[in-house]
Amino acid sequence: MGLVVTGATGHLGRLVVEGLLAAGVPAGDIAAVVRSQEKGAALAARGVELRIADYSAPDTLKNAFRAGDRVLFVSGSEVGQRAAQHQAVIDAAKGAGVALLAYTGVLGGPDADFALADEHKVTEQAILDSGLPYTFLRNGWYHENYTENLAPVLEHGAVLASAGEGRVASASRADYAAAAVAVLTGEGHENRAYELSGDTAWSLAEYAAEVARQSGKDVAYRNVTPEQNREVLVGAGLPAPFADILVDVDAAIAKGLLARGDGDLSRLIGRPTTPLADAVAQALK
Repeated sequence: MGLVVTGATGHLGRLVVEGLLAAGVPAGDIAAVVRSQEKGAALAARGVELRIADYSAPDTLKNAFRAGDRVLFVSGSEVGQRAAQHQAVIDAAKGAGVALLAYTGVLGGPDADFALADEHKVTEQAILDSGLPYTFLRNGWYHENYTENLAPVLEHGAVLASAGEGRVASASRADYAAAAVAVLTGEGHENRAYELSGDTAWSLAEYAAEVARQSGKDVAYRNVTPEQNREVLVGAGLPAPFADILVDVDAAIAKGLLARGDGDLSRLIGRPTTPLADAVAQALK
C-alpha cells in the first residue's frame, strides 16, 4: 500500500508530504504526483517516488496511481476547469483500483452556496458515482488567505472587504495538512465527510484589530459594497473573473457560510487549531 499525494509541490500538498515524513512514514512508501521532474526534484532527493502527471492531460494520469494506494486528491487551482480535470483524476483512480480517495473540498459540501464551491460539489458527486472508497476533507478558509496579503493592509491601514459582520472559522494550512496526514495514515475514515474549520470564528474587524496590535500601526476594517470591493480588486490587477469570485466569497462570509465550527479538524489532528494571532505573528516576521 502506497500513500499518494497529488499536487505535491503546492502549498498544501507539500505540507502533507512533510507531515507524512515527520510521522515516520518511510519516504519509499510515499508517492508525489507532480507536473515535472524539475518541480519534484527536492522530494525525489529525499527518497519520495515521483509520478509525473497533469490534471489537464488525462493520459498522463494513467500512471499516477496503483492498486491499493491511499490517495490524497488535492483539488486543482484552475477555477472553471476543475470539473473536467477532477473527473480525469477520478477515472484514473478508479481504473487503478485505489483503496481510498481523500478529496480536499470546501466547508459545507453540498450546502456550500457560493460560486467557488460549485466545482467541489460536482467533484464530490463524481466521486460518489465512481463507487470508490472516499473521504471528503471539506476545508474551510485558510488563515493564509488573509495573512499572506498583509503588505497592502499595512500600507493603506485598512482591511477592505464586503463581508459585513460575518465571521470566519479559519485555520492554518498546516492544520489542514495534518488532517490529511491523519486520514492517510489512520483507519476508519472510509466513506466519511469531515467539515474542517478552526476552533474560533473571527470577524474582519477583529482581524484588523489583531494586525494593528501586533504591527503597532493603525489598521481598521473598512466594509464596502460588493461593487466597490470588485472595483478595488480589479484596480489592484486581479482578473475580473477572479475578483468576482472573491466578492462572492465575501457574500458567503456575510451569510455565515464560513463560520461553522464542527470541531472535526481539531479532533482529527488531536490538538487545538492554530490561532489566527499566531498566523499574523508569522506573517509579520
